[in-house]
Amino acid sequence: MAVAPTLARRLACVAYDALLLAAVLLIAAFPFVPMARILAPSIAREALQIYLLLIAGGYFTVFWRKGQTLAMKTWGIRIESTRSGPPDWKQAWLRYLLACLNLALLGFGWWSAWFLSDRQFLQDRLAGTRLIRA
Repeated sequence: MAVAPTLARRLACVAYDALLLAAVLLIAAFPFVPMARILAPSIAREALQIYLLLIAGGYFTVFWRKGQTLAMKTWGIRIESTRSGPPDWKQAWLRYLLACLNLALLGFGWWSAWFLSDRQFLQDRLAGTRLIRA
């Protein structure tokens, strides 16, 4: 049976992924700047937010489909489907959407891992994925 990584290791991985994602989003925002100048400020802000959410989703789902982000490789964590093997596109996008909801709920899905027997994040349980030690 696959062993779940410690919560401290997973939270460190989240912090590292956040740094990498910040760099990706900074670079992705550059092409948006000229277009934002011709839009109304309120529309430009909302369009940029949606655009960056989609870029972040693309970043995570592409790497999760391969089994690991760069941060996950560094911290020795792998994501897999509960059916074994890497998650499919549906599972990866569902996990991403649930993780965004988790952030909006102040990390409830992360804190729930303290109380669940398999120590998995709530978004993993709901998406049919799990984090294991690589």
